[in-house]
Amino acid sequence: MAAENTAIGSIIKRDGTVVPYDRDRIATAIFKAATSVGGENREQADQVAERVEQALIDTYGPDATPTVEDIQDVVEETLINEGHARTARAYILYRAKRAEEREKRSVLAEVTDNIPYKKIYDVLRWNMDHGCDTVDGINAIIADGRYPELVQAAEQRYHEEVGVGAEQILARMPDIKMVIIAGPSSSGKTTTMIKVSERLKETGLALKGINIDHYFYDLEMHPKDEFGDYDYETPQALDLELINRHLAELVSGKTIKTPHYDFKTGKRKLDVHEMKLEKHEILLIDSLHGLYDKMTESIPTENKFKLYIETLGQVRNREGLFMRWADNRLMRRMIRDSWHRNLQPLQTLTHWHYVRKSELQYIIPFIKSVDYVVNSAMPHELPLHKARLFQYFPEGMELYRDDPKRQDAYIRAKRVYDFMKDLTEMQDDSALPSKSLLREFFGGSEYEY
Repeated sequence: MAAENTAIGSIIKRDGTVVPYDRDRIATAIFKAATSVGGENREQADQVAERVEQALIDTYGPDATPTVEDIQDVVEETLINEGHARTARAYILYRAKRAEEREKRSVLAEVTDNIPYKKIYDVLRWNMDHGCDTVDGINAIIADGRYPELVQAAEQRYHEEVGVGAEQILARMPDIKMVIIAGPSSSGKTTTMIKVSERLKETGLALKGINIDHYFYDLEMHPKDEFGDYDYETPQALDLELINRHLAELVSGKTIKTPHYDFKTGKRKLDVHEMKLEKHEILLIDSLHGLYDKMTESIPTENKFKLYIETLGQVRNREGLFMRWADNRLMRRMIRDSWHRNLQPLQTLTHWHYVRKSELQYIIPFIKSVDYVVNSAMPHELPLHKARLFQYFPEGMELYRDDPKRQDAYIRAKRVYDFMKDLTEMQDDSALPSKSLLREFFGGSEYEY
C-alpha cells in the first residue's frame, strides 16, 4: 500500500520508468533483511521505513523523485544510524546479491510483458550504427555498393550471438541433458540448432537432434476451418504423448524409433528412424512449440536449456513505422513454403492467421521462461524478399479487400506492401554465405534441412 500524506509521489526505477512511491516496499525489504539475522518485528521495520522516508525528504527536497539507488543508500545509512548494524549488513549483502542477479539476467534474457526490451534496444543500436535502421538507409547502402559489407556484418553479429548462447549452455554442464531451440514460425530455429551444435562440438560434446515435425498426426486427423484449411500450428497437431515418452527414453539411454512425416502427402509412418543418445551426447530440439510445457514435461526443468530465437528487426519505413517481426517471418515462410511444402505464396498469406493464433497462445506466453534470446532478423534480407514476393501483396489486397472472411489476409498484405513499397529490391543473393541462416529460406545452403 502506498504511503499516505507524503510529499514523495513517485520514484525512478533502474530502467528509467517512473512509478508510484510505496513506503511498504521499503519496510518489506528492511523486514526481510532483519529476519535473515533473527529479527521478527515488522512494526519496527515500518518505523524505520518512516524514518527513511523523512530522510529522503530532508535530503532531496519535498517534491523530489528519488531513484531506487537513492532510496537504498538512505536505507543503509538510516539502519546504521538507528543502531541496526546487523540488519544493515544483511541489507547490503541482499542488495549486492540482487545486483549480481540483474547482471546475470542482462546476459541471458530481460523480458517484460513478454517483450525482450533490452535485446530490442541492442538491435536498434546495432542497426543505427550500421546505417540500416530505415528503408532509406538500406537503399543508400545498396546504391553505394556496400550491400556485401552489410551482409558480412549482420551475419557476423548473428554468429556471435549464437556463440554466446553456446557458452551459456556450457556453463551449466553437466546438468543439461536437453537443449531446446524454440521460436515462432520461420524464425530460423533449424539453422540456429545446427550452428549451436557446431559450436558445442568444438568442446568435444556430441549433440543429437530430434525432428519434432515427424510427430505430426496424419493430416486427415487435423481439424479444418470453413475454408478447408488445415491447422499445422497447434501443438495438439503433434503426438505429445509419444514425444514425451521418446524424450524420457532417450535421456535414460534407451533406443527409440521416431516416426516419419511426409508434408506432401500429409501422412506419417511409425517406427522409422532409429535413435539413441550415448552418454556423451545431449538431446537437441528445434520446435515451434519448444517452450510449450507439455511438449517436454517428461524432462526436469534443471536438465533443460531453452534458447529462444525471433526476428527482432528494427527497421523503419518512411512513415517511421517499424516492420512487424511476424511480417518478416511471413515473407520467409512464403518463400520456403513455395519450394518445401508446395504452397503458393498467397496460400501461405491466408494460412498465416493460424500461425499467429498459435504463437500468441503457445509461444509468446512462455518467453519469460527462456535462458537466452537470439535475434535472427537480417536487415539485408528485406531487399531480397521484395524481389521475390512484392508482386503478391497488391494481388492479395485486390483479392481479399472485399472478402469479410479474409480481412486478416488483406490487412497483412496491405501492411507489408506499405512497408516495402519504397525499398530497393535485390534479386542477386550471391552475397549470402553458404551457411547463412537465410539460406534456410532462399535455398543454396551447405546445411541439409
